[in-house]
Amino acid sequence: MSKPMRDDQTTVAELRERVMAFARERDWVQFHSPKNLSMALAAEAGELMEHFLWSESAASQAVVADARKRQKIADELADVVIYALEFANISQLDLAAAIEAKLAQNAAKYPVEKARGRADKYTEL
Repeated sequence: MSKPMRDDQTTVAELRERVMAFARERDWVQFHSPKNLSMALAAEAGELMEHFLWSESAASQAVVADARKRQKIADELADVVIYALEFANISQLDLAAAIEAKLAQNAAKYPVEKARGRADKYTEL
């Protein structure tokens, strides 16, 4: 059995390896095309959103804090991240580099002095 994982002790590389090992052990990699994984990712994101359907934004904090719902929400979030990691594996995308590049793009589109405290799209700043 592998070691328990915690955010403060686990690297993205370790997560990717665990996800890939899981898929390989079950011979599921044959089904993991970018198309299928992107669709699975969207489906799981929808299942995560379902927990908050019809909740006001402020009330969504209470939903995620509800002990009866919290584990189900965590399970759906895990499914989303697992599919995202497997998509990165299959597509041979460097996830950390992609995140770094996207944050740089977003920083240019949303400069702090214009975007701080605002939820407007960059074209509206």
